[in-house]
Parts: sequence; C-alpha cells; structure tokens
Amino acid sequence: MVRFEMEDRGVPQDPTAQRLTNLISLFCILSWRVFRMTMLSRSTPDAPPPLALTATEISVLDRLVNDKPKARQKALSHYLIKIARLGGYLARASGPPPGNTVMWRGLYKI
Repeated sequence: MVRFEMEDRGVPQDPTAQRLTNLISLFCILSWRVFRMTMLSRSTPDAPPPLALTATEISVLDRLVNDKPKARQKALSHYLIKIARLGGYLARASGPPPGNTVMWRGLYKI
C-alpha cells in the first residue's frame, strides 16, 4: 500500500531493487540455457553443435579442451562434454551424464 502511494506521488523506486530484479532476470536466462544444454545432451546427442552453441563458443572449446586422437566427432554431445570437463566432469565410461552444476562451472570458465 505504501509503495503504491509513493509511486503515485512521483517518488522514484529504490535503485537497489531494480538492480536486483535485473540480476535475477539474468540468472533466470543463464540457468535456462544451462538446463537446456544439459537436456539436449541427454535427449539428442547426435544433433549439430550450433543447436546450443555459437560458432565462437565452438572454436573456443576446440582450443581449450584437448580431444583424444580417435574422438574427432563433431556432435553436440561432444562439445557439451567438453564444457562439462571444464567444470570438473571426469567423463568416465561408467559414470552418469553431466549435470547442471558441472555445465554451469564449465560455462563460467569459458
């Protein structure tokens, strides 16, 4: 009730609240992207990489993470595992697929 009265009188809103709203909006977009990448790697691993990554991100990943000599496939799952490896994922054969946390850590390092 007080807030509406202040807005009616022309008193500006708290700038801290506006910055917090902008930060939460940014985090929502980033978390959606991380979740989408995680789910794409599980549901369509053979999709082309531009489905989830930009050309710049693909070239940066090619430079940052070394491939095994026989692993020259360029599928989406290949690049998303590279991101997860940057985030601490061990990529073991018997291990689970990468989750949201290691994907976030990997994207943070890019």
